[in-house]
Amino acid sequence: MIIICQKCSSKLQVDETKIPTRPFIIRCPKCNTSVESGGPSPALEQSAIAIGNSPSTEHPRFDQPMPAPLFEPQQKDTEAGSGESATERLAELLTGLLNQPASVGRGLPNARRSWDPRKALVCIPEASRESVARGLAGNGYQVFVAQDTRQAVDRMRENELDVVLLDPRFDPAEQGSIFVTREVNILRPAQRRRLFFVLLSPSMRTMDAHTAFLSNVNGIINANDIDELPGLLERRVREYNELYKEFNCALGVSAL
Repeated sequence: MIIICQKCSSKLQVDETKIPTRPFIIRCPKCNTSVESGGPSPALEQSAIAIGNSPSTEHPRFDQPMPAPLFEPQQKDTEAGSGESATERLAELLTGLLNQPASVGRGLPNARRSWDPRKALVCIPEASRESVARGLAGNGYQVFVAQDTRQAVDRMRENELDVVLLDPRFDPAEQGSIFVTREVNILRPAQRRRLFFVLLSPSMRTMDAHTAFLSNVNGIINANDIDELPGLLERRVREYNELYKEFNCALGVSAL
C-alpha cells in the first residue's frame, strides 16, 4: 500500500499484511510528520503515484519534454491587424522605458519592466482554464495553460516562471496537485523566493494569510472569487514585493 505524506509528498510503502482494519497513523521518515490513513484504497493503488506512471517518477532523459503551451487569446485578431498592433505595442514599450526611474540604470530593484511580463502557469480544472488565462493575459501576464500533470511539471522544470496558480482538483487522475506542489517544495530557497505560488481553493478564504502560511503557499484565492483573480493577485504580489524590497535591493535583483 502506498501512503502519500501531505507535507513533503514522500511515498510511504506499507506492508498490506500488517495494516490494521481501523484508521492508523504513521510517521514520515523524511519530514517527521504524522500521516493519517484510513486503510488501503483501491483507487490510490491504481493511481499514477502507486504504479509509477507519472512525470515525477519516470526517467526524464528518455522522454521528449511537453511543457504547457503559451496561451494566445486573440491570435487571429492580432494576425489580421498586425501592423496597428505592432505599432501600439512599440509605443507602450517606449513609454515604459521613458517612465522608468533613474535607479533602473544603476541596477536597483524597481517595478517590473513593461517589456518583461510576468510568466504564469495555470494548473486548474478545464472548466475555468480559459477564463482565468484570459483574465491574466488581459492584465499583462504571459500565460501558460497546463492540460495535464506532465505539461505542468515540464514547464515548471524550465525554471522561468514567476507565478504558479494551482487548484487542488487539477488532473485528479494523475494526482496533479501533489506533483505540482512537489516541484515547488524541492526548489532551493533562492529559487522559491522568486516564485509566487497561489492556491485556488474551493473552501479556503481569499487572502487568508495564516492558512496560506500553513499551506506553504504565497496566497489563497477562493474559487468563488475567480472573476476578481487578476486584481487580487496583483495586490498580493505588490505586498510580497514590498516585503522583500530591502532583501532584493541587497541582492541587486528586481521585484517579481
